Amino acid sequence: MELSLPLDYAGDPRQATDEVAALESAGLDAVWVAEAYGFDAPTIMGYLAARTERMKIGSGILNVYSRTPALLAQTAAGLDAISGGRAMLGLGASGPQVVEGWHGKAYDKPLGRTREAIELTRRILRREVIDHHGITDMPRPGGLGKPLKLLTKPVRPDIPLYVASLGPANVRMTAELADGWLPTLFIPEKAHHVWGGPLAEGAALRDPALGPLRTVAGGLLAIGEDAAAVRELARPKIALYVGGMGAPGKNFYNDLAVAYGYEKEARLIQELYLSGRKKEAEAAVPAEFCELISLCGPESYVRERVEAFREAGVDMLNITPVGPEPARLVETVKSWL
Repeated sequence: MELSLPLDYAGDPRQATDEVAALESAGLDAVWVAEAYGFDAPTIMGYLAARTERMKIGSGILNVYSRTPALLAQTAAGLDAISGGRAMLGLGASGPQVVEGWHGKAYDKPLGRTREAIELTRRILRREVIDHHGITDMPRPGGLGKPLKLLTKPVRPDIPLYVASLGPANVRMTAELADGWLPTLFIPEKAHHVWGGPLAEGAALRDPALGPLRTVAGGLLAIGEDAAAVRELARPKIALYVGGMGAPGKNFYNDLAVAYGYEKEARLIQELYLSGRKKEAEAAVPAEFCELISLCGPESYVRERVEAFREAGVDMLNITPVGPEPARLVETVKSWL
């Protein structure tokens, strides 16, 4: 199992990047750079490439609406070149709030767009001449364009491609096509119940040449006798996603909370959040939900949580260290993997 860390899109990106780079010597294997509607991820990923030597650098995630498949492939190839072969391309459909509210694009055909982005990105990185007609036309019919191939030769033609997915159809496609899977709000004890079927169905269609699907998941990390209190820091994120990321009936994270068995709580969180009562929405998040997506408590307990994630199929434990000595936390967990 590898160890990674998510780099958020808020705050000072240079300070955050420098702090993550300092964890490379403590054993951190990878970093995932978020984007949403904050700073763009590729700029920060390029800075990370210059500040590190060994660490893998992934986008967590780039949505498939605001960038064409060609630009996604170019971005991955460019980052892989300047990092010496350390890039990971994390893709996803995001959601209507970001795609329609921020990028002004219609949130249509998310599954088809993601599938097409995966397939075209791989073909472009292999420097195939692209003549494709689907959701994206390359070249556009009736125009002056002609089929092209990537001008520069990538360091690797097989840059690992990860997909953020939650719904059954999207998870099934991820298990079929992607190198890795980026679920969120991941509860290891409930994962098989929610996703076991779609993962198995997708795996049955998977090209053996891709190898096994890798899974990246984790949460807040704090170790100590009073570290359980850190779980409370998960409440704002859960409330935001379950309550505010989408409208009633169109919120993938709310659907996930329902699938986990928190149907009544998910409905209440959404009602409170969308009415502007965010603190009440946070208070309505079940304590168990906060606990099970986190790794916070005495050392023996945290080791049990690490094993729970491992047993659920997680290959890369994605942690957010909380405390004055993040390097010590990284070193400690790394010694268990």
